Amino acid sequence: MIRYLPGILAMAAIVVASNILVQFVIGDWLTWGAFTYPLAFLVTDVMNRVYGAAPARRVVLSGFVVGVLCSLVAAGLDKTTLRIAIGSGTAFLVAQMLDVAIFDMLRKARWWVAPLASTLVGSVVDTLLFFGIAFSASLPVDANTGWANEAVPLLGAGPEMALWMSLAMADWLVKLGLALLALVPFRLIVRNLLRVRREI
Repeated sequence: MIRYLPGILAMAAIVVASNILVQFVIGDWLTWGAFTYPLAFLVTDVMNRVYGAAPARRVVLSGFVVGVLCSLVAAGLDKTTLRIAIGSGTAFLVAQMLDVAIFDMLRKARWWVAPLASTLVGSVVDTLLFFGIAFSASLPVDANTGWANEAVPLLGAGPEMALWMSLAMADWLVKLGLALLALVPFRLIVRNLLRVRREI
C-alpha cells in the first residue's frame, strides 16, 4: 500500500485544488478548476500502467472520499448545493472507474492509445454527468442552479442554449487539450517509475 501512497496523495491534492479553484472564474465559461481537475486522469492512468487496474481503482476511491469531504465542507460554507455535490461525486467516480476499465482493455496497444482513449471517453462521461446532474433543467432547479439555465449563444457565438451547455463545452475542450498534452508527462513519469521498480 505504501508504494501507492504518492498516487493517493497526488489524487487527493488534485481533488482539493480543483474544489478550491472552481470558485475562481476565467472569462465567461471556465474556472481555474477546469485546468487542474483533468490531471486526475493522468494520475489514474500512471497508476494503472505502473501498478495495474486494482491499485488504480484504490487511488480513484481515495480521490472520491476526499471529494465527498470537500463537498461536505463547501456545503457547510454554503458554497455549493447538494445537487452540485452529487453531480461532482457521481461524475468523478463513474468517469474515473470507466477510465481504469478502458485503459486496462487497451493496455497492450501502443503506449499512447490506452491513456488517450480512456481519458477522452472518461472526460466526455465526466462532463455530461456533472453538468447534467448539477445544472440541467430536467432535474429540479433551485435558486443556486437556476442561473445555469439562462438561454445564451453557445460559447458566445453559436445557437441559443442553456448557459450550462456552454460551460460544459468549454470544460470538455480544456479536458481534450489536456488529454493530449498529458501524454508527454505520462510517458516520462511511467518510464521513470518502471525504471525505479526494476532497480528495487
